[in-house]
Amino acid sequence: MRREREPESIDDSAALVAQVDAAIHDRQPLHIRGAGTKAFVGRPVEGRTLDVRTHRGVVSYDPTELVITARAGTPLAELDAMLDAAGQMLPCEPPSFGGAATVGGMFAAALSGPRRPWAGAVRDFVLGCRVITGHAKHLRFGGEVMKNVAGYDVSRLLAGSFGCLGVVTEVSLKVLPKPRATGDLALTLTASEAVRRVAAWRRAGLPLAGACHADGVLRVRLEGGDGSVTAARDTIGGDRMDDRDDAFWARLRDLSLPFFDDPRPLWRVSVPAAAPLDALAGAQLVDWGGAQRWLKTDAAPADVQRFAAQCGGHATCYTPGTTQEPFQPLPPALLRVHRQLKVQLDPHAIFNPGRLYADF
Repeated sequence: MRREREPESIDDSAALVAQVDAAIHDRQPLHIRGAGTKAFVGRPVEGRTLDVRTHRGVVSYDPTELVITARAGTPLAELDAMLDAAGQMLPCEPPSFGGAATVGGMFAAALSGPRRPWAGAVRDFVLGCRVITGHAKHLRFGGEVMKNVAGYDVSRLLAGSFGCLGVVTEVSLKVLPKPRATGDLALTLTASEAVRRVAAWRRAGLPLAGACHADGVLRVRLEGGDGSVTAARDTIGGDRMDDRDDAFWARLRDLSLPFFDDPRPLWRVSVPAAAPLDALAGAQLVDWGGAQRWLKTDAAPADVQRFAAQCGGHATCYTPGTTQEPFQPLPPALLRVHRQLKVQLDPHAIFNPGRLYADF
């Protein structure tokens, strides 16, 4: 019987530490990268490339403990396949971008998929990590159990920092069993009615795991026990889609639905679900029950970010070259905190300088 070849596992941490040490000595900025699947998010980085894909492989996985630890260069598809074989999953549903994304990139960008409002964000499932600091020290923060809180906040801080605070080499993640039953429904509704209904279903405690409105249709994903999913289907109504075909949700996660083919700049607008839906011109795909809006628009970047700020949220441009500052401008007090963190963790300013903000 032919056996599948085991995924390659390589510990290249010593070489990565040496590269960081050399960059500190030479005062040479580093462009930290994995597969480059999220290079369109943030500002371009100039510097010597430090490719973490040479450091890869699952370090440990105990399905009974619901914990997996993987090196930063491990393809996310490899991790997902291992979890799937054990009937488990990473609930935050990070984008895979055709299977090319890496665990390190997932952690650095902290982008979550359609299940995020109901299951949690990437940082909510981070138990610990290893990171090469701005002093070329390879340190471990956190652990592999939720009760181990020593350094846990540092791990969460690094999630979503886009490599500006250190080189993450390893991540420990909490995973969960896959749901026993699923359901996928479609209802023809206006965007405002869709947001209203999803809010009511959430208050009623229905087992929602996805709610996306586009082109006049609300898609709803249900996950849970057989009884709860069946009851929720009867309550919501609509047309049943093929429960075995989750292509819609995977394509939404990876930003590959036809909506994203629109040539206009793409914005991710994160605001309260009750925020106005018609304040900005352009085409919208409303995800997370209204809390995340994907916007295709030619509106001025300042107008988009001003709207988000007025609603108590933020807007990020996903189309390079549209604006010099793709991330929402920070209030002065918060920017000061970011600068202080950068100085403490990256005193020589070598890690992905300018990726988040021009002066950071």
